[in-house]
Amino acid sequence: MTIACYLRNATVFEQIKDALARAGFESVHFASETDLLRNLRRRNFDLIILDIAPGRDDNIFSWLNCRSGDRTPTLVLSTTRSAELVAMALDSGADDFLVRPFEAIELAARVNALLRRCAPTNMRRTIEYAGFSLNRETAKFSHRGVPINLTPREFSMAWLFFSSPGVYISRDTIGAAIWSTDSDIAGRTIEQHVYKLRKKLQIDDKKPVVMIRTAYNQGYRLELCGTDNLGAAGADELPGHLSD
Repeated sequence: MTIACYLRNATVFEQIKDALARAGFESVHFASETDLLRNLRRRNFDLIILDIAPGRDDNIFSWLNCRSGDRTPTLVLSTTRSAELVAMALDSGADDFLVRPFEAIELAARVNALLRRCAPTNMRRTIEYAGFSLNRETAKFSHRGVPINLTPREFSMAWLFFSSPGVYISRDTIGAAIWSTDSDIAGRTIEQHVYKLRKKLQIDDKKPVVMIRTAYNQGYRLELCGTDNLGAAGADELPGHLSD
């Protein structure tokens, strides 16, 4: 999926680009509103991120007001903590508002939430990510066309992780989604299932493409290997805040 980013500050764009890449998204940078609006007429994007400042973005607010029929979700960013600015952006047609600086995990979660909220009503049936392919109808899982055998619960767990890469999923959420319970029985088996799924994501004992990371009190998340300098599975957090 490709995200159009209107950000005046190139350093901020690189931080956001890295955070989105860890969640499996491609970013395209536009340094001016004119360049952004011109390109939006020429190509389709899955989501638009706009960085605004009060009194300097009349054209952006006018464009938001005129987006009738455009279903592309829009996330507005700003360093200004102003209720009036938030209200103006949302009333003009933005779908969400996020104040900078913010945590990378929150940006990824908000992007995924917007994409889910604004997606067509039909259920998502396939996922393609980092060479892996999941088909909900056939319960088939593969890497670059090579089948990987999963049990039904392992497939459900893989679907959960691959549908929200880069976002921590709590043990309670995993238990409720896969075992339909928050009981201790489900909780005791989650680690075992995660361990088995980790092993199956290691393709032919080569350098892993993705990994499932564990964070204390946060749960598990799927991430691309080699996208940061963190240690092996089980280490904690992403780098800190995204800032100016």
